[in-house]
Parts: sequence; C-alpha cells; structure tokens
Amino acid sequence: MTSPMEELTMVFARLKGLLLTELKAGQAVEDLAEAVKKSVPGSLGAGVSLIDDQGRRRSTGYTDDVVATADALQYELGQGPCLTAWAAESTVQIDDLQEDDRWPLWRQAVAGLPLRSTLSTALIHDGKSIGALKVYSPLASAFSTQDRKQLMLLASPAATLLGSAQPDTAAGTASRALREALNTRDVIHTARGILMERHGLDPEASMRRMLDEASATRTDLRTVALAVIDGTAGSSH
Repeated sequence: MTSPMEELTMVFARLKGLLLTELKAGQAVEDLAEAVKKSVPGSLGAGVSLIDDQGRRRSTGYTDDVVATADALQYELGQGPCLTAWAAESTVQIDDLQEDDRWPLWRQAVAGLPLRSTLSTALIHDGKSIGALKVYSPLASAFSTQDRKQLMLLASPAATLLGSAQPDTAAGTASRALREALNTRDVIHTARGILMERHGLDPEASMRRMLDEASATRTDLRTVALAVIDGTAGSSH
C-alpha cells in the first residue's frame, strides 16, 4: 500500500520538468490536491488556488465540493484565510471557525458547511506568491503544529511545479496576467506597510483591515490598496 508521502513524491515526479498543456495542468493540480488531502490527517478536503488568466485568484484544483464552495465564497466576499495567506505570503490557521472572528462575512457564509478547522499556506515561486495550498476539516483543532509544518513543506515543491507549468502556447497571456497580478501584489504590500506604520498594526491586522474594507465597499483589494496609498482610505479606526 502506498503511503501518502510516497504518493506525493510520485505526483511531484510525474509533473516535474513537464511542459504542461492547459488540460494536463488542470489534472496536475487535481492530483496534487488529492495527494495533499491524504497526507494531512483529519482533512475533509484540500485545494490549490492559483492566479487565472485574468489575474484573479480562483480554485483550480480541489478534492471536494465543500472546498470549492468555501473558496468561491472567499473570492466573492473578498475575505477569508486562503486570500489572507496568499496576499500576506504566510500560513493561516483556524482552530475553530465558530470562535474565530477574523473574517466575519466569510464565517457567516460557510456556517452551513461541515467546516471547523482550516490550514492555508502561500505558494511561493521565485520569491513571489502565486496562490495558496489549503486543507479543511469538519473537526475543531484538527491540525497540529506538525500538520502546519508539513503543509508548508509541501507548498515549496508544489509552487515550483505549478509556477513553471505554463504551456508555451499560452505564454503571452500567462505573462501578462502574472505581471498584472504581481503588480497588484506590490501595491497591496505597499498599502499594508503604510497601514502598519500609520496605525501600529502587524502585517496580518493591516491585511485584514483592507480585506474588510474591500468587502464593505464591494470593491477589490487592489482598489482599496490604491486608496490607502493615495491617502483616501485606511486613515480611520
């Protein structure tokens, strides 16, 4: 019987060095999500979020409908652990969603799903955040410190594979989208630094403030970040 880590190794080996077509890339992230789910005990499901060809964040691979639904609600509301992990280039853990109030709109939206614990970590390729890897569980406090370390370790080779898995035929579109997305990331980082300096916030708190503002004003995170830089947002509370 193949162990979860052996299966992950086989997934990585199968994908390494390949020039993937769009169809194969889609299957690759599906395979990766399934292998990650099996490697982290207690997971209900796993998913991989990447930047699409319009420079937007979306789930491109997931194991279960619960993961797809929870992720879709994050993108719709502009807040959630996966978005924070991606934008802040960090690892975000929720031990009990019923007691965690960092993303109130998302928390309310997923209240009917079998979801209590989450673990999300950024996918970093060539020093840039290109998405996030995440696991969900229906149990409170499902993920240990070891699980957190394991997911972070898995994210490194996954980011290398996914970051280089762009077909030649789509190189122009992908490069434009990546430039736009990374420009957005730089704007967000700049705005986050301004809020940290202005209000004495830590990185996560300043990120949360911008996500909350985006949700409240029904705008995207880039627009909020530009407003902070221009001095028209983030100056109160």
